[in-house]
Amino acid sequence: MMTDRIAGSREMQAALRDHFQKIYGSQDDLRVYFAPGRVNLIGEHTDYNGGHVFPCALTIGTYAAVRIRTDRRFRFFSVNLPGDGAEEYSLDEIRSGPVPPDSRWTSYPRGIIHTFCQRGMVPDRGLDMLFYGNLPAGAGLSSSASLEVLTGFILRDCFGFPADNQTLALIGQYSENHYNGVSCGIMDQFAVAMGKKDHAIFLNTSDLTCEYVPLRLEKESLIITNSNKKHSLASSAYNDRRRECEQALKELQTVTDIQSLGDLTMEEFREYQHVLSDPVLVRRARHAVSENQRTIQAVQLLKKQDVAGFGRLMKEAHLSVSRDYEVTGPELDALAEEAWNVPGCIGSRMTGGGFGGCTVSIVRDSAIPRFIEQVGAAYHQRTGLDADFYTVHIGGGPRRLDEEPAGRGPAAQEPAGKEQGGKR
Repeated sequence: MMTDRIAGSREMQAALRDHFQKIYGSQDDLRVYFAPGRVNLIGEHTDYNGGHVFPCALTIGTYAAVRIRTDRRFRFFSVNLPGDGAEEYSLDEIRSGPVPPDSRWTSYPRGIIHTFCQRGMVPDRGLDMLFYGNLPAGAGLSSSASLEVLTGFILRDCFGFPADNQTLALIGQYSENHYNGVSCGIMDQFAVAMGKKDHAIFLNTSDLTCEYVPLRLEKESLIITNSNKKHSLASSAYNDRRRECEQALKELQTVTDIQSLGDLTMEEFREYQHVLSDPVLVRRARHAVSENQRTIQAVQLLKKQDVAGFGRLMKEAHLSVSRDYEVTGPELDALAEEAWNVPGCIGSRMTGGGFGGCTVSIVRDSAIPRFIEQVGAAYHQRTGLDADFYTVHIGGGPRRLDEEPAGRGPAAQEPAGKEQGGKR
């Protein structure tokens, strides 16, 4: 079993400084930063459909050690991908954008710098940057959004740019849409940038109003189960699903005055669905509408401490994203179905974009050993893959670590070369 071990940031900072010195020659004038990953508890593929989501930030995420240069060049190095070496770019190269677009992990921080420049926030000097992440790559915990928000936070801190955390989230989404070619919604970057310890975020993606909801799991824990079926949203059907929802919205707008699928109740959807020209569009829109309503109801139940009711809606959400939205696949379905069979598992569902990645489960603490053993064995038997399990804690948003008192940092793991890529 893997956990996000809570520890002070002093050890992590020392490890980052040592790595920085090996790559860049000294530790002078270093700044050390952290941005979390996120998990979405319910509300999947609703963020770009004007609906509600309910994510929380985690205590695992992405770290960076940074030094301001005297020239206008940027250098990037990943402890997770040491074989790639340090990539170096001039500010002019970054401002011109990726031509042609490339899939290197550095396209994510470069995209943020590019977007800052587009908005008139142009660095007058470059940076030496070293990154390390303890989010599992391609698992659906928003390693790309974590890297994007972290880069934006660094630029703001180093150069004094006028960008609050919500603006950092919007810049991250814009960059991923336009620089990296992934038509993601706002949820991932918002949850990373606006995270609050021990709270989940009830976010209305149509207007970015949000409410922090205390998440009190006194006898239960959140378990992230990584299918180890890698996914890449840019090369998957993620963008197709977004286009299908846009087409469904366009057709529904011929009979009702709505701005997004999130504006509809299920009763209204059933009244108007006859105008949809394809059964596929019916299924996609039905998921977007029903998932939004489930999310609203789920938060109401959680506020009443009805964790069991919340768990039932998690199961309904997974069935919808599997049958109507068709983004799970046999691996995620196997994990969820086996989790439902374990006594003490209150709820389980796919989380993230899909096509691989993770499930999130609420499990009674007394049942965690059996949950891991039973789900792990059944999953291997069904798929031939081995799952990884993470007990996670809810953390805060991005911050600078070297200015914090010792012992207040996020979960620390020694940089040890476990890959963290750029995909969510």
